Amino acid sequence: MSSSFDFTVVDQVLSANNNSSQYIIAILQDIQEHYRYLPREIVPYLSEKLGMSEAKIYSIATFYENFSFEPKGKYVIKVCDGTACHVRHSTPVLEALWKELGLSKEKHTTDDLMFTVETVSCLGACGLAPTMMVNEQVYAAMTPEKVLAVLEELRGRG
Repeated sequence: MSSSFDFTVVDQVLSANNNSSQYIIAILQDIQEHYRYLPREIVPYLSEKLGMSEAKIYSIATFYENFSFEPKGKYVIKVCDGTACHVRHSTPVLEALWKELGLSKEKHTTDDLMFTVETVSCLGACGLAPTMMVNEQVYAAMTPEKVLAVLEELRGRG
């Protein structure tokens, strides 16, 4: 276990979930909400505290698409690539984000941890296609030009 990692938040999350392995998904969600990802150091720690194998914790954390062991940006941008969005040109929206932020299929998060760009199969807003979501806010009828305006607005927020 890494001695430099502060497990205070993890201990608070465990306590709030009765230190029970039956709440492992809620525990992982709460930890990820705090750090914006799952630090690898927590797996052996949770294993010890909850009496679960590290392999079981990893299998749960990697099964669900929402969990990530990679740091995510302050703003997580999800570009829909479902059928309706794809047909209405979501690819140029994604490419505009990648170009402006210096990202790619392989690199999803900016070095300053400000932005993470991901694609998703559906945001459930097909009538507004093409759509993207920034954290919890949906943006409709996106174009490459609108992407630049949204990024400018987000950068202004810091």
